[in-house]
Amino acid sequence: MSETGFQIFHQAYAIGAELLYALCLTLFLCPFLREREHRWKKGAAVFCVYLLASLFLSRIAAPQGSFILVLLLFLTAASKALELGKHMAFLLGLLYWNAKISSGLMAESLFFIGEELVPAPTEPPEAVYLRTTVLLTLLLLSHLVLFIIMLYALLRRIKRRTPVPSGLLELCYMSLIPAAGILFGQMIAGLLYEIKDGQLLQLYERHPVFLAVVPLLALLFYTGGYLTILFQQEMAVLREEQAAAFVERRQVQAIRARIQEAEQFYSRIRRIRHETRGHLNNIKGMLHNGEYACAEDYILRMDESMGGFELTLRTGNPVTDVIVNDKRQQCEDQGIPFRTDFHYPDSGSFDAFDVGIVLQNLLQNALEACEKVSEGERFISLAGRRKGRFLLIEVKNSFAGDLVFGADGLPVTDKKTDVSMHGIGLSSVRRIAEKYMGEMEVCPENQVFRVTVMVQEKS
Repeated sequence: MSETGFQIFHQAYAIGAELLYALCLTLFLCPFLREREHRWKKGAAVFCVYLLASLFLSRIAAPQGSFILVLLLFLTAASKALELGKHMAFLLGLLYWNAKISSGLMAESLFFIGEELVPAPTEPPEAVYLRTTVLLTLLLLSHLVLFIIMLYALLRRIKRRTPVPSGLLELCYMSLIPAAGILFGQMIAGLLYEIKDGQLLQLYERHPVFLAVVPLLALLFYTGGYLTILFQQEMAVLREEQAAAFVERRQVQAIRARIQEAEQFYSRIRRIRHETRGHLNNIKGMLHNGEYACAEDYILRMDESMGGFELTLRTGNPVTDVIVNDKRQQCEDQGIPFRTDFHYPDSGSFDAFDVGIVLQNLLQNALEACEKVSEGERFISLAGRRKGRFLLIEVKNSFAGDLVFGADGLPVTDKKTDVSMHGIGLSSVRRIAEKYMGEMEVCPENQVFRVTVMVQEKS
């Protein structure tokens, strides 16, 4: 290869490498962009900004590490347009650079080994240029392979449960190891090559032990960042389970209190029944004295007092009686048509409170969805039937707007207040279904949201 050809290759190498790195960043960020129709447009914008910033900073010989700061600032500033959130955009940029630098240090050690294995010709110059071209190409390819593997591993891990830092303190905790890895990489990059007395000295020649230590430390920094994401995800799962358990305990307590109230109501009804004779005598006295208006008012008050304690729907179990009747009453107050064909199974293989929690969450979600539907189009339907060893519970309701599903396959809540305590209703239902070796199916279709829960009798 001639000197001119090598110069052309060197320029193309620099531009091609930046093109590939920009493409890697785009492909890494695109899965986290929400709007699919604009996802690739936003990705193209990130690609162009990365490439232009890289070429501009290299042309003006910007200080080492300045590009990292520029990219992180850009991602943070453009987080709203990218719909990532400032903390999430910053974290993704930091993870990208940690993987890039860690893979680069490992590829650099392979490059040094390749230089040692391939003998360096002294002449002709064409052979020297050709050898350098081959080694640089292998360096870029090995770096890209390692880099893509690392990014793919991070992408797979993050997509399982996106770690959204809830605050600045949590962001600092999650960014600590990746940031340390980047600083370590920048420091080593400044020490890899040194010119002294007109001679080029390499770090690995002066300290051969670094040939193993540097890539190992780079791998440890990358692994630390990966494990930090994993630990945060496990903590998020634990927090959700604790919140779900807290909500379930509150629901069970509320159901128990409501059952006690119902029992008190029944006691009052029985007492009223015993007092009916006295009420009849009072009414007869009013009629005998011609106090017809007072008698009518007296009868109306008796009817109201007795009607308020009556459970009009009978499901076969006091727990489900209370829940279904409470939700029916709420639907009646809001003008929502409520249809039910639910019968509690005679078998004692199901915990009534578990079934009650399922009904409570499904019907409460249905009520909240119907609040956003115009009158005349809203409805709630509850069905429950036994089929062999299985109990099938199905709730249908109307809903308005579009649903967004999370990575767990469940709809994402749009509530703005106390978000940490919302969105766990269906998770609780799914957990109870799995407890009884069953499953839950969510199916939105034609503005009708249907949830089917199947639970199996325990042996």
